[in-house]
Formats: sequence, C-alpha cells, structure tokens
Amino acid sequence: MFSPSQADVRRFFCSVHAKHQTGQSMEAIEVLAGQWIAEHPEYHADLADLDAALAQLDQPGDSTRTNPFLHLSMHLSISEQCSIDQPPGIRQAVELLAARRDDLHAAHHEVMECLGTMLWESQRSGRPPDGQAYIDQVRRRATQD
Repeated sequence: MFSPSQADVRRFFCSVHAKHQTGQSMEAIEVLAGQWIAEHPEYHADLADLDAALAQLDQPGDSTRTNPFLHLSMHLSISEQCSIDQPPGIRQAVELLAARRDDLHAAHHEVMECLGTMLWESQRSGRPPDGQAYIDQVRRRATQD
C-alpha cells in the first residue's frame, strides 16, 4: 500500500496546481485533484510556493487555519472512495447527501467530518476503522437538515 509522506503530498498538490496554471497535461488523479484545487481558491497561494509549503513542515501547525494539503487530500480520498465504493455503500451515501444539500462540495465537507471522526475513533480505540459506522454517519446527515 502506498503511504506518501507529508512532503510527498505537498509536492503532489503544488505540482498539480503548477500544471493547471500552465496548461500542462495531467494524469487522471491529477485532473481530479485539480478540480478540487479549483474549488478552493483560498489555497492557491499555499500551492504556488512549494519551498514555503515544505518549510512549514518544520514549524508548529496553525490551529486557527485549515491545513490546505490535508483538506485537499480528504477531498481526493472521498472521491476515490466513491469511485470504487469502498467501504461498500459510501458512494450511495455521499450521493444522497450531495442531492440533499444540492452541492457535492458542501456534501464532501460534511463527509470529511465523518471521515475524521472514524479515523479518530480508530486511533483512540486501537481498532481498525469502522467503515459501517462512517457510512451510517454520512447517511444520518443525508436525512437531516
């Protein structure tokens, strides 16, 4: 299983942003990442300077600001989960939430909270992530206002 470092993730998103800005051809995963980058213009300055992005790894995090690389990684993860329907049922749950919100981007942000909860619970308990609890949480959101 591929496990990129934080530096690898930053290089990837900065590279995608640069390719998009210059009109270079991209691989399928880069096109998908580029679509999420386009949805977040507030991150473009962070993505435009790879050296600064890598230098930030050596500094304490800013708890008042969303980490753009983590945020975009979560969008990409959710997109990939939906494309292969893993865990089984996540595609339908996300589609229901997106239809309910009439906005895939907003739905993804809600799914991120569910994904974060699942990962936190897994780390806290020392057990594998509970995919069914994750899907159930997304489905609950799809039935709430």
